Amino acid sequence: MSTKVLIIGACGQIGTELTAALRNTYGAENVIASDIRQSESEVFTQGVFELLDARNKEAIQACVEKHEITDVYLMAALLSATAEKNPEFAWDLNMNSLLHVLNLAKDKIVKKVFWPSSIAVFGENSPKKNTPQHTIMEPSTVYGISKLAGERWCEYYYKNYGVDVRSIRYPGIISWKANPGGGTTDYAVEIFHEAIKHGQYTCFLSEDTSLPMMFMDDAVRATIAIMNAEVTDINIRSSYNIAATSFTPKELTSAIQELLPEFTIAYEPDFRQQIADSWPESIDDSAATNDWNWSSEFDMKAIVSEMITNLNKRLG
Repeated sequence: MSTKVLIIGACGQIGTELTAALRNTYGAENVIASDIRQSESEVFTQGVFELLDARNKEAIQACVEKHEITDVYLMAALLSATAEKNPEFAWDLNMNSLLHVLNLAKDKIVKKVFWPSSIAVFGENSPKKNTPQHTIMEPSTVYGISKLAGERWCEYYYKNYGVDVRSIRYPGIISWKANPGGGTTDYAVEIFHEAIKHGQYTCFLSEDTSLPMMFMDDAVRATIAIMNAEVTDINIRSSYNIAATSFTPKELTSAIQELLPEFTIAYEPDFRQQIADSWPESIDDSAATNDWNWSSEFDMKAIVSEMITNLNKRLG
């Protein structure tokens, strides 16, 4: 049977670009995008789109059976900062959507599942530098708690039911194509928009807050790579660390100022600072490198160049 893909939460920051990449890989007719509401992005006019609530198991199953889906990418989630404002809804969306899809795989209705975790699974007592694959994990946010619980469910369904579920822990994702979705690392996207439109930005994190970051192209490539890896190469069924680069708002500002010398920044840390302070500064992703040959392509300088070049075209 050929691969037929369903992306749940396709209209989000990662989902939008993942949809385009998967359609390039498998053909538009074999990749079904879905979300709870329609996006205005042209990505979704180039193939099948279904309105779908990730919390509705019956609707998900009907969509899967209608399109004879083999692989599900479950991208729907309430992100860190947004989740803190509505904890119970965040738990409902983040957890029940995962259990619905895992049960479809358990019942052999789908063959393979991708579910994204996050560096939010780590907490204040996790090692900050080169945070290892296996370490203390005591998340303090609703988002992090739901992602850690999800990792345990993924491993449980693999060990007890043989579900082929694969996952990576995303760092902060930077993209010029899609708007940020309510995460603590979103300053690293907002800053480029404001630099180009207004020449100034007020950052909600302090200048020396170092966080792991990744360009969207790397994140999408990692997602597809782990799903295409041989099943014998996937040795971690909770979620893999992946990394690209780490920097502070101050370091990012300096890199932007090399291309936009007039750009200025101010700092007004808010509630997101406490979230960021509980997260790693850098990530050890050697397990992903060893198991399925993961490596990043974009460092901070390359990210800045891509963001400014493309946003100038888009916003100019």
